[in-house]
Amino acid sequence: MGAFFVAYLDRLSVSVAALQMRGDLGISEAAFGLGAGIFFITYVIFEIPSNIILQRVGARRWIARIMWTWGLVTVATMFVTGPVTFYIARALLGVAEAGFYAGVIFYLTQWFPARERGQSFSWFQLAVPITFAFGSAIGGSLLLLDRVAGIAGWQWVFLVTGLVAVGYGFVVWNFLTDTPTEARWLSQAEKEGLAARLRSEHDRKQAEGAHTVRAAFSNGWVWFFSLLYFAIILGQWGIGFWLPQIIAGEFPGASDFQVSLLSAAPWLVALIAIVPVARHSDRTGERRWHLAVPCAVSAFGFALSAYFEQPFLALAATALALVGLMAAVPVFWNLPSAVLTGAAAASGIALVNSLGNLSGFVGPSVLGLITQATGSSRGGIAILALFLLVAAGLALMTRRERRVLESAEQPARPTSHHVPETS
Repeated sequence: MGAFFVAYLDRLSVSVAALQMRGDLGISEAAFGLGAGIFFITYVIFEIPSNIILQRVGARRWIARIMWTWGLVTVATMFVTGPVTFYIARALLGVAEAGFYAGVIFYLTQWFPARERGQSFSWFQLAVPITFAFGSAIGGSLLLLDRVAGIAGWQWVFLVTGLVAVGYGFVVWNFLTDTPTEARWLSQAEKEGLAARLRSEHDRKQAEGAHTVRAAFSNGWVWFFSLLYFAIILGQWGIGFWLPQIIAGEFPGASDFQVSLLSAAPWLVALIAIVPVARHSDRTGERRWHLAVPCAVSAFGFALSAYFEQPFLALAATALALVGLMAAVPVFWNLPSAVLTGAAAASGIALVNSLGNLSGFVGPSVLGLITQATGSSRGGIAILALFLLVAAGLALMTRRERRVLESAEQPARPTSHHVPETS
């Protein structure tokens, strides 16, 4: 979770830095939205190759490499001078970070059986609202260093967050363990029991044919999951990159630091439902309604946020939207991880994450264009609500897949096999 916190801290840094950077560099709303979204174009292009490499060389080496390179690119972002160099820096950051999120999801499938995977995803997902909450406050504090040592506040944001990523890459390199069979903190009996359960699931999914790269690309459910994930996280990226600037417009008398604190509040509220919803979904084995209901709650919250004109009511509605959104994501990741294994899991999860994260380009760009054209972000927020409503409907269409999941999640029979290191 620590590495994920650092990843989102780097992604968030641009939204906080924009409070000063846009004025200093003359970057318009539309240009900022485009630059924020360009990250996801290169991220998507390099996501699948990156995850295939991770499966071959191991999570420890590859995730550490990802963190080092994205940290260095983040530091370099402090030297951008205008829209064009901002676009270039964001594109390079997408290349550097490609494969991280999907790689960690794939890594967790190598450690947790299907019936316990929702909770593992939920603890991982906690890093998102924690980062957006405390990251906003940290970024706001760094903005207060404006002109210290001749460095602008927004430059301090990129410098510090980038160096944190580089440092944490060494933590990953020294402490991450690729497979349970290598874990020194597990007893031999625990290793064998966990390996037996994971091997049983691996063999079952291989028997269904979902174990090659080609199987992932030809599996219709993978493409369906990609569309569903796109609809879900459009809201996360749309509001994530723009919330500080939306709040700055709604609270014109607030300082940059006060804006960062107000931006943190909805993300802190979002923490309340992530683990309980995932735990209940694991306990019951039910995924469809545990995904559809949070998506509907998120859609309702965004709709209220667009409707309310009173700033604090709109902020409270945004918090409700994020509660549903954050609860939905860990439940969602049970779906592709339950039907794919081996190379298909590495490439399939990467494909779902890649196509879904195209919303990271669409969301900020659409909000930027609508805000610049209308002078208000309300229309863009209403679009986020619409997509979350679509996501709720798509989640209810997973009835057939749910039966597959239930069969895949039955307790495994003991076996003497160990989990292959690249399974």
